[in-house]
Amino acid sequence: MTIRIFHASSPAAAVLLAAAIDACCFTEPDRRILLLSRTGPAPEAGADVSESHGFERLRARFDEVLSWNDAIFPFHPDGWLPRADDAPLWERHFRRAWGLGEEPLELVVDSPHAGPARALTQVFAGTPVDVYAEGPGAYGPTGEKIPPLTGTRVRRLLHAELVAGVRPLLLGEYGVEPQTVPVGAITKVVGELADADVALPAVEAPALLLGQDLAGAGLITAAEEAGLRLEMVRGAAALGHTRLVFAPDPYAPWENPAALLAEADRLGVELTVLDTTRPVPADALLHRLRPALVVGCTSAALFGAARFHGLPVATVGTGLLLERLTPYENAERIPATLADAVLPALDDAEAVAAQKPGGGDEVDGLLAAVGFAMRPKVRPDLRPAAERYLSAHLDGRTWRYFKRRRLASLALPGVVPARLAFLRGNPALRRVARRARALRRGGG
Repeated sequence: MTIRIFHASSPAAAVLLAAAIDACCFTEPDRRILLLSRTGPAPEAGADVSESHGFERLRARFDEVLSWNDAIFPFHPDGWLPRADDAPLWERHFRRAWGLGEEPLELVVDSPHAGPARALTQVFAGTPVDVYAEGPGAYGPTGEKIPPLTGTRVRRLLHAELVAGVRPLLLGEYGVEPQTVPVGAITKVVGELADADVALPAVEAPALLLGQDLAGAGLITAAEEAGLRLEMVRGAAALGHTRLVFAPDPYAPWENPAALLAEADRLGVELTVLDTTRPVPADALLHRLRPALVVGCTSAALFGAARFHGLPVATVGTGLLLERLTPYENAERIPATLADAVLPALDDAEAVAAQKPGGGDEVDGLLAAVGFAMRPKVRPDLRPAAERYLSAHLDGRTWRYFKRRRLASLALPGVVPARLAFLRGNPALRRVARRARALRRGGG
């Protein structure tokens, strides 16, 4: 008997897993377990995936649902890892607690370099692994080097093709091949969720404003995020939308919407703020409300609105995010870069009206350049592609995706004069430069 454990920490992840099952991306196991986790600074205060509207429709695809948070209590699910010597003890514990016996297992997890997925792959050592990614982070490099004993077990990367024709970089260092979950399977599952008994406001063709807990993730300040929300209201009103719906991030701390409501009143537009007591998956909102415009920053739902639902979209805050993200290798850099590069900005009325999302070879080149600059030790193979892109495309528009000091430290085009470009390829000189930087940091 084979048991397959599917880990999910968000409704979007559960939707993608259900769609992958429906599309026969997996062989039939003897038993399917959905293992849910709540992450974030205060997981005990956040909504559980099982509490989201329509979850019972997803639940039917699994034999049972378990909680990772309960299994490792009182440890925090984002930070807990077993000590190497203790991993076999934890495996025996989980096998007994979850009734797994000695049966062979397979794991289906999100990025295996962090959080519960990393812990699961370490506890169940030797188990075959499939990785999935429901968000734009799949288009970036692996967050850090993962152990070879984990990386070599990954068989494939399942992903929602949020940007048509663009190849994900995640786990490319191990030669893991990406596999797209069919759009039709995703929209079918979303339709099931939307048909569930969900009380939504009767607002015809509104502009849907997607909240995102950027401040809670430490990416910008709370005041800056509040400013972005006001910018959403003002921008949508400036484009002629008189009916707005704001969907707060259900996993963010509750925030009084009084400032948003006051701004909408000042502008003479109607604003409805959704109740997040029981979260409604963003895709179900898109399906039911059929908004005339979807506004957000870098969320997967914003990309999905354009790709899967054919809805007009617009971004706010990507420039601020690109400027503020530290360190350069911050995982949010790829979503911010993609949103800024391929989706229209809310303050560009002509681009919003045209709705011509980018894609293709130029975006692949941009992601290769940013990916190499982020993780040169994880993806050294991307250097040639990064050099080609920077040599041909670095201009006033694309400089926003890079930092001069970063390019200089990696001897990449853009900061080295053209007449000295041949020096970039000299490994001896690069070693000398790295040694000099190390000495400078060490005060020697």
